[in-house]
Amino acid sequence: MTERKTIYLKDYTPPPCLVDAVDLYFELTPDSTRVQATMKMRMIGENYEPLVLFGENIELDEVLLDDRLLSDSEYVFSKGKLLIEKVPPDFTIQIKNRINPGENTALEGLYLSSGNYCTQCEAEGFRRITCYPDRPDIMAVFTTTIVADKKECPVMLANGNLVEEGELSGGRHFVRWHDPHKKPSYLFALVAGDLVCIEDRYITMSGRRVGLYIYVEKSNRDKCTHAMESLKKAMKWDEDKYGREYDLDRYMIVAVDDFNMGAMENKGLNVFNSKYVLARPETATDQDYEGIEGVIAHEYFHNWTGNRITCRDWFQLSLKEGLTVFRDQEFSADMGSRPVKRINDASVIRNFQFREDCGPMAHPVRPDYFVEINNFYTLTVYNKGAEVIRMIHTFLGEAGFRRGMDLYFERHDGQAVTCDDFIRAMEDANGFDFSRFKRWYRQAGTPELEVKTSYDGDSGEYRFFVNQSCSATPGQDHKKPFFIPVKIALLSVDSGETIMEETLELSQEKEEIVISGIDRPVICSFLRDFSAPVKVKMVRAEDELAFLMVYDSDPFNRWDASQQLAMKVILDGIGRWDSHSSFQVAPWFHEAFALLLADEQAEPAFLALALTIPTENWISQHLDIVEPEVVFHIRQSFCCQLGYEHHDALLDRYHELVNDRAYCYSAPEAGRRSLRNCLLRYLLSVSENSRAGGENKNISLGEKQYHEADNMTDRTAALTAVVNADREAGDRLLADFYQSWQDEPLVVDKWLAIQASCSLPGTIDQVKALTGHSAFSLKNPNKIRALIGTFCSANHWQFHAENGDGYNFLAGHIINLDSLNPQIAARLLTPFTMWRRYDQSRRDLIRAQLVRIGEQKSLSADVGEIVDRSLAG
Repeated sequence: MTERKTIYLKDYTPPPCLVDAVDLYFELTPDSTRVQATMKMRMIGENYEPLVLFGENIELDEVLLDDRLLSDSEYVFSKGKLLIEKVPPDFTIQIKNRINPGENTALEGLYLSSGNYCTQCEAEGFRRITCYPDRPDIMAVFTTTIVADKKECPVMLANGNLVEEGELSGGRHFVRWHDPHKKPSYLFALVAGDLVCIEDRYITMSGRRVGLYIYVEKSNRDKCTHAMESLKKAMKWDEDKYGREYDLDRYMIVAVDDFNMGAMENKGLNVFNSKYVLARPETATDQDYEGIEGVIAHEYFHNWTGNRITCRDWFQLSLKEGLTVFRDQEFSADMGSRPVKRINDASVIRNFQFREDCGPMAHPVRPDYFVEINNFYTLTVYNKGAEVIRMIHTFLGEAGFRRGMDLYFERHDGQAVTCDDFIRAMEDANGFDFSRFKRWYRQAGTPELEVKTSYDGDSGEYRFFVNQSCSATPGQDHKKPFFIPVKIALLSVDSGETIMEETLELSQEKEEIVISGIDRPVICSFLRDFSAPVKVKMVRAEDELAFLMVYDSDPFNRWDASQQLAMKVILDGIGRWDSHSSFQVAPWFHEAFALLLADEQAEPAFLALALTIPTENWISQHLDIVEPEVVFHIRQSFCCQLGYEHHDALLDRYHELVNDRAYCYSAPEAGRRSLRNCLLRYLLSVSENSRAGGENKNISLGEKQYHEADNMTDRTAALTAVVNADREAGDRLLADFYQSWQDEPLVVDKWLAIQASCSLPGTIDQVKALTGHSAFSLKNPNKIRALIGTFCSANHWQFHAENGDGYNFLAGHIINLDSLNPQIAARLLTPFTMWRRYDQSRRDLIRAQLVRIGEQKSLSADVGEIVDRSLAG
């Protein structure tokens, strides 16, 4: 393995210098953009060290110190650092350099996307623009001047407020932007190009008028209405919920096609992946609409939780991301269905973050160390971080949490702080001791609660016996008990009535909790609302789970009961696989499924979730050794039997859910469509007979929905169902779909992903062929995620083919991508990190590919770190 430098939290030291103001000047050209950075700086302390600035992939032209040009002997520029041995306590330094946006395929720093200039500076991209002390605890006031050809770049944007613009000779023009708020360099943004603007306004709670601007390419002008409405909703919600008002004259969003992430919260100028801005019914699904609303809100909420108050160092990343994910989740819950939102968020934790917790890349919410910070933009930092914030909210309640947030904003506005500072504000505002709770920030892994209960009718006492444990993770063999809020309720066995609710506070390895005054037999609803990101081991009979599925007043636990019932059936089938006994769904599950299907009172969106059996990913987490083909075939057979046994009821309910009204995006309508499309999937479930060439009579039902749909939600749902049911019919619809939508890049991404997720034999050959299709590009992250990412992460059976073809395919693309875009290459490695979970043959095959990748010369730190930890873990 290559030796790579490891950065440790324990080694943090305050910055040796500060930057008070930065004046940036850009002359934009595709191959040689000139950058001039003038910085007013001061050194900290008396015995300060030499000045060190970071600069990567730049051509350094001149360095001036207090207007004096430095000779080559007065500084050293090497290996990504500019070092000046002697500087005065207070000084002005000017850096002149050149960069090449046209060749920047890593999409960090300044680069070109569809001919337009844009930036991405988080985490350490600003050093690819100019030399700078590029760390988040150095905050400065930025002024940015941009010069470019007016025909090529009629629009030129940067952070803050527009203060000056004008014409120059030679067909050029300039603009000057000033951001009055101090910020770290990772929040810098610049965008320039031929864009159109959609304008609106927002009147803040104090009466200030804020201009709202969304910039897109001309062809996308008609796809911004939902994004603009989402922005205004988010601004109003943050005022109402947290008293936070926007603080600049304008708020700008730019949509670009080439972006490594979802979006970026740069102060006043958010750069977005176009996927999270552009939508109209013909091109975007309900999921797209929901995603846009949530991501628009997330980046706006960062204005206060991330920008006005930022993180001291990158180990504190969850300070802004976990908190802001919690805020955007709460916003989305208020805008739509709170129960459905909670189930979806919990599903992300259980299906993906729990898997991350038990792999070689497992790390605490606040990591102790890293090699490449880009590798720690993870579900643990974001989504588990949000669950940590949610637990704080549960302990303190709505009013207490708001008091803590108010104190946090009051104390730390304009500062770069830590997770401890946030916790301290919550403690001081409420008189609550969170010292034990902070283990959630320090310890990796998923806690497991083994729960047993008993009821004594004579004494009226209901007892909980809870054992808490957490598996070893890299660098942490032994864990102290976590402080865990567990919401519970006791339901009457006779009526299903909720007779009491409480939040248990668990903090010991072994605990016994007694609840008195229970005068009748009850069933416990445990971990309601998924009140903590933990696994629960609680033995329950089928009839008890069926009872909870019908009567529990908590939607999450009602859904979870349906998942546990299905898991019992699936695990039993997997256990019998080697005996070659036929897999049959138990009668009691058919009864429970029929009850759910017939429920007319529940939200359709909830029913769609409850009727969907566990994913292959979640099933695999319950197995010591994973054999993907067994998991797939048992799950597939399960779906087929449900589709066959309940065919008439499924079909009747499917037809009942038809709606002739024109498409609109709303929670009720999205829920209706999700349930209808869930039923369609069951009706088109592929039996072994139809896989062998037999007829599936419901194929025509899917084709009919595809052709008659007036929206992308129903059309892609039908297309997906048909593609996974019948190769010939699927290919016909895929050809029609591409012919209709080949000029819409985001729709083409759906076309690629649907083919990559097809479970029918031959999919890997189709995916390989698509990598040579004109619609695919290794330079576009969305295309990579849609095709390669979907196949390798979501198509488990096909990717994990016994011959190792899928592994060879992925490794080859990671190697090719590493020199183009290391961030995206590293994220594609995720399926390989869990290699020890599989049978011996697959373990050997995956390990060989990891070794192959690790032996490449000039391997990036992004990819190298994950390969090293995967092989060592």
